[in-house]
Amino acid sequence: MKKTLLAVSIIIAMICAALGADYIIYEAKAGSVKFVTIGTGGITGVYYPTGGNIAKLVNKKKKEYNIRCTVESTGGSVFNVNAIMAGDLEFAVVQSDRQYQAIKGMSEWKKRGPQKDLRAVFSIHPESITLIAAVDSNIKTIEDLKGKRVNIGNPGSGQRQNSIDALESAGLNYKKDLKAENVKAAEAPGLLQDGRIDAFFYTVGHPNGAIKEATAGARKVKIVPITGVDKILKKYPYYAESVIPVKHYSGAANDQDVKSFGVKATFMTSAKVPDDIVYAITKEVFENFEQFKNLHPAYETVTRQGMLEGMTAPIHPGAIKYYKEVGLIK
Repeated sequence: MKKTLLAVSIIIAMICAALGADYIIYEAKAGSVKFVTIGTGGITGVYYPTGGNIAKLVNKKKKEYNIRCTVESTGGSVFNVNAIMAGDLEFAVVQSDRQYQAIKGMSEWKKRGPQKDLRAVFSIHPESITLIAAVDSNIKTIEDLKGKRVNIGNPGSGQRQNSIDALESAGLNYKKDLKAENVKAAEAPGLLQDGRIDAFFYTVGHPNGAIKEATAGARKVKIVPITGVDKILKKYPYYAESVIPVKHYSGAANDQDVKSFGVKATFMTSAKVPDDIVYAITKEVFENFEQFKNLHPAYETVTRQGMLEGMTAPIHPGAIKYYKEVGLIK
């Protein structure tokens, strides 16, 4: 028995020597590594790669910060807010309208009340409410959706309410005026190409994989403009007019950019997440801003100052510490 233990000890020592001192030191501290998870959205959207990009930047400094980031694909903004509040996620990407509604205790949070522990870290890219329709369905305006089969998004996604608001701006009720489907955005392109729906909404940054899939199929599709939204913009302060660049979708039956309106993607956390973790993540994104910006075409209009706009929840103290250090806020 003693000989066996001695042999095992020798083998372990040899492995440790081979791995090197740095690895041994890091493993010795493994118990103090802080694991954080970033909630995103469907894998075809911009949220998933956004979470992945943030995680990569932080994980490069894992020995310095003792933070290990992982990314989780989720059902979207509503799910993400609830998961943050439940402590199941430390961070998540959330639409700015859902951030507003959660902090105010509106919409899905009307019964639960204001989500007082929700905290903002920064904003990211703009997201347009995008309406994709089959050319053969003869949908040229949002009003033409009446009587059609349209996917408005799955319950728990931020985009679902955006779809309802867009329909409301056109005087349409999704329960009465159309045949509404409730599937995830990633499933909609296949349904459209298979002829099972006539159109679908998707609130997303561009370019987007699901929109590319929809516009690349045998069934010709187009991006439908959403205009005449002045009343909805006045009613909801988190909305703003936007333009969808068609240069990213060569298969679409559009010859010019498409007008719409939309929100912003925001990076959220909880007041219960320690300041040092939020500070480290904020610092790595802003200190590597150009690298971060080049990671996805949807970030092409993002600016450092713009990343502090579109947030209605209180900013987390860990993020405020960094912003004050670099003069982004006083």
